[in-house]
Amino acid sequence: MSALASASEHDIPKIIDLWTRAGLVRPWNDPDLDITFALKSPNADILIWRDEDAISASVMVGHDGHRGVVYYLAVDPDQQGNGIGAKIMKAAENWLIGQGIWKLNLMIRSDNQAVQKFYQAIGYETEDRIVMSRRLKASDT
Repeated sequence: MSALASASEHDIPKIIDLWTRAGLVRPWNDPDLDITFALKSPNADILIWRDEDAISASVMVGHDGHRGVVYYLAVDPDQQGNGIGAKIMKAAENWLIGQGIWKLNLMIRSDNQAVQKFYQAIGYETEDRIVMSRRLKASDT
């Protein structure tokens, strides 16, 4: 039986495995740290799509009080194309609506055409923006 749920600390190893198999893990982002941080935040959640004991999809969703953001949308590679990605994105949108948030922003790597097409197919549009960042370390303070 499939079900949508909020993740717990017990789910962390399975989520990291899913993210790894879906190609989302990068050397500069510690997935364990990202998941633990989100699970402790009142402004974030990790939603999972569970099939029995397996996690077939996940999405990290959060907000800054004004705009929502989705990170780490992952669908088991063996189950991609069957609608789970759209379902879990709808759940993330509903979570944000429940938090009083009215806009969701996405950041997609420019070379990831397949993901851009997925989001376009479910109603997302490209906006003319430049995203800038800086990795912060404790020594920067």
